[in-house]
Amino acid sequence: MTASPILVAVPADVRSFENYDWHATPDTYLKALTRVAGATPVIVPALSGEFDVDALLTRVDGLLMTGSASNVHPDRYGVPPSRAHEPFDPARDRLTEAMIRGALAAGVPMLCVCRGHQELNVALGGTLATEIQELDGRMDHRATPNKDQRERYATRHPVAVTPGGLLAGIVGNDEIRVNSLHRQAIDRLADGLAVEASAPDGTVEAVSVEGAKAFALGVQWHPEYWAETDAASTAIFKAFGDACRAHAAQRADAPR
Repeated sequence: MTASPILVAVPADVRSFENYDWHATPDTYLKALTRVAGATPVIVPALSGEFDVDALLTRVDGLLMTGSASNVHPDRYGVPPSRAHEPFDPARDRLTEAMIRGALAAGVPMLCVCRGHQELNVALGGTLATEIQELDGRMDHRATPNKDQRERYATRHPVAVTPGGLLAGIVGNDEIRVNSLHRQAIDRLADGLAVEASAPDGTVEAVSVEGAKAFALGVQWHPEYWAETDAASTAIFKAFGDACRAHAAQRADAPR
């Protein structure tokens, strides 16, 4: 008998196109899930007020929080909004906060990338800094002004992996090189998060949830883009897929 595929929920962004609001996500994340993690992605529309998020989480084996061109609205972490914080996607904000909190409560494995990494910090009470390239001593973490995606997503700087942490168990304790396409970053780290990697300028590049019931990792960079060719990126998605399979096995064995 063929095993059921593992299902990973992927929250949608809202985009306006051809007189419609579309709920969608970039295919790089979907391909990383199918080709490397061995999972079937399920795109979840940003309509959280119209369905039970917690009930949805009982039907999936993992949650992938994607990056996006939009930013978490600063009202959600107590900072007055400005043009520097834009663009926004409030429907996604509402969905992802509910999904993050629900996944942590239910022990659903979770991988949070870029915006997702920032959403994780905000959902647990942390804050974000914007236009970090303007802060003293900070590097410019923004994407290069290049239309070629391979150039935009090329690895650009090293990160120091925290020895003995969740990420170190996946990629090793050595320094790894990552891509960088962000102008916001974690400011105040949320209680309950542990730093898993940092950039040379001190920017928090990866976090994990202390005492989480299941895999819960956030990374500021984009491992999905090179998931099939870069060793560290491959290892992250394989580890996430393994955690999802373990959760699926637990769900299958649970009394009904």
